[in-house]
Amino acid sequence: MRALHLRASIALLGALPLSVHAQAEQRAPDRIQAARAAIHPVSTASEMQSWLARVPRTVDYPPDFEVALTGQGPAFIIEMSTAPGCLPCGDLWTKLLALKTRYGLTVRPIGRGEAMLRSGRLGLPWIGHPVVWLRPVSDEARILPIAIGTDHPANLARNIYLGLKMQTGLRAAVGVRAMAKFTGIVAGGSASRERNRN
Repeated sequence: MRALHLRASIALLGALPLSVHAQAEQRAPDRIQAARAAIHPVSTASEMQSWLARVPRTVDYPPDFEVALTGQGPAFIIEMSTAPGCLPCGDLWTKLLALKTRYGLTVRPIGRGEAMLRSGRLGLPWIGHPVVWLRPVSDEARILPIAIGTDHPANLARNIYLGLKMQTGLRAAVGVRAMAKFTGIVAGGSASRERNRN
């Protein structure tokens, strides 16, 4: 009888609600868990398209959008990290080249070492390729990340526009809130192993 009573007591204790502190600890993921949830390594085109299908597209643009991109765009360089065999890099590069043609932007690739150095300078964890930065032609130190992972062309164009605005006086907090969220759709496979090695 005593054993039955003990089992019932343990069962009841398990059914009791947790303290507020314990509930908060259960709900709040740590920074590593949050970062992992935001990273989506892909190795195939179907995986990449599946993740892209979940990303909302920008539909509203500010009134000076076209004028700003064509007028201010040439004063800036868009630089993208890349790696051999990186599927999202190829996808993103194609989209950036289309934006380059449309708005007269300068787009160039950068290597892994430079990309990691930039991430470190800004205090960003290195999650893999591709990462896209915007900087003035005349100032290599004023770098601003505008994409981590591949994205839709509309979102990339919006982030370029907001990057231009932040580089020319818009408060960074306002610009970052308005940016399309970084997708985190990065290279999987060997590029993913490279990411984990660092």
